[in-house]
Amino acid sequence: MDVILLQDVEKVGLKGDVVSVARGYARNYLLPRRLAEPATPGRLGELQRRDELRARHEAQTVEQAREVADVLEQTELRFEVKAGPTGSLFGSVTATDVAEELWRSGRVRVDRRKIDLADPIKRIGRYAIPVELFTDVTAEVRTLVIPEGGELPPEEEAPAAEEEAPAEAPEGEAAPEPEAESEPAAEPEAEAEPAAEAQTEPEPPPAE
Repeated sequence: MDVILLQDVEKVGLKGDVVSVARGYARNYLLPRRLAEPATPGRLGELQRRDELRARHEAQTVEQAREVADVLEQTELRFEVKAGPTGSLFGSVTATDVAEELWRSGRVRVDRRKIDLADPIKRIGRYAIPVELFTDVTAEVRTLVIPEGGELPPEEEAPAAEEEAPAEAPEGEAAPEPEAESEPAAEPEAEAEPAAEAQTEPEPPPAE
C-alpha cells in the first residue's frame, strides 16, 4: 500500500515521502496515528506542485550554491527539546526538522534529502550537520540541541575538568618525595656539630 508520510518515521522515510508499506502496518499504525495518509492521485499531484515550487528557491548554479553556503556557515540552529536527566531526548531531531528550521529562520530552502543526517539526533549537544547544496558544494550548519528551559554547558568546561584531574595526581604523588629526602638531609647537619667541636679543641694551645 502506498502512503504519504505526514511525519518523519524512522526506518520508513521522511515527511512528504511516498512509501510502500504493508497494508496492515498502514491501517493499524501509520494511519491511526496520523503519521501517514493514503497516496491518492489528488494528494500526489499536490505534492508534485509543492516540490516544484520549493525547488525554485533552491540553488540552481554553483555560484548560487556558494552564496547559500556562506550563509549557512554563519547560521546556528537551536532546537529546544524535552530531555531526560542523562541528556536523552523524548523524541528526536530529524533532517526534516533541520530543513524546516532553515526555511523558518533564514528563508534558506534546502532539500531535506541533501541534509547528511543518517540517524535522527537523540541526545542534547552540539552538532555540525553537512548540507549538500550543489555538486561539490557543501556547508556545515552548527546546530544546538538544548534541553527545554535549560542551556548546554560551555564547550571548555568538560575538557578543562579532564585536564585538571590528571594534573592534580602527580602533585599529590610528588609531595611525599621531598619529605623523604629531608630526613637524610638532617643527618649530615648532626655530623657537622662534632666536627665543629673538634676544631675548637686545638684552639687553647695556640692561645697560650
